[in-house]
Amino acid sequence: MSKRSIGNEGETTAANYLISKGYLIRSRNFTCRGGEIDIVAERGGCLVFVEVKTRKNDRYGAAAEYVDRTKAARVRRAAAAYPIYGGCDIRFDIIEVYYEDADGMFLVKEINHIEDAF
Repeated sequence: MSKRSIGNEGETTAANYLISKGYLIRSRNFTCRGGEIDIVAERGGCLVFVEVKTRKNDRYGAAAEYVDRTKAARVRRAAAAYPIYGGCDIRFDIIEVYYEDADGMFLVKEINHIEDAF
């Protein structure tokens, strides 16, 4: 499995997780000059900008630890460019997706949703 397809699988897993929790997915991979947002979702009048981190394990630290200040700033810049209509609240979340590769199959082991992460 290529690194790109693993990232796509993780983002799809995260989007499906959010849908199962009642979120509406507004967009995926929103890109602007300042940065990129993996998922933009909405629930209960709150717009949620989600960074997805996909890892096999936490041997080198939790997946969320890979969202450093620089990455968080890029997500915030991209969020500032996202078209927001009306006065809704916004939040920045991280979703960790841990998986195993079983003969080329992407198998989800665990999903952690960290709300208001930064």
